[in-house]
Amino acid sequence: MEKTALEDFTRADWDLLGAQRKRYYADEQANQVLRMLAASEHDTTFGYQVNNYRHSLQSATMALRDGLDEEDVVVALLHDIGFIVCPQRHGEFAAALLGAYVGERNEWMLRRHAIFQDVHAPHHPDADQHARERWRGHPHFEWAATFVARYDQATVDPAYECAPLEHFEPMVKRLFARQPRPMPLPD
Repeated sequence: MEKTALEDFTRADWDLLGAQRKRYYADEQANQVLRMLAASEHDTTFGYQVNNYRHSLQSATMALRDGLDEEDVVVALLHDIGFIVCPQRHGEFAAALLGAYVGERNEWMLRRHAIFQDVHAPHHPDADQHARERWRGHPHFEWAATFVARYDQATVDPAYECAPLEHFEPMVKRLFARQPRPMPLPD
């Protein structure tokens, strides 16, 4: 496009951009997400024995070894992708990133997983051991509790043998190649 302001674009311009955007996203969205995670490979940590990159690989490797489906494995890989750049809302960050490509169960869990983690940190001064109880009875409560117990709070072991990021790349690419579902804006 040679135009320099959106208000100057014609309907034909928008139609062309729309067609190009679909192909571009199909090729590039997964690549950029993978680069974002890969960029954290050598990051420091503020006290955990593993950095967020290793935590992500450990989570995904455990999910894979437990026989979870491909969507759940990718969710495990990327559930904390916003942990450093968006620490107060990292679950919502992951839900916004993945929500259109995953089922409601995973989108719901991603949005709330940090709160579900509080039950596993009984000595944390800010953890509310009962915060997750407001959702007890919700159809996705047990999945969120299971995911956090198995693939989040227990995945900071420096001795755990993880699959490399390259092992998960085809899975991430297949997930982002899905037709995205509509995501309504929150109120």
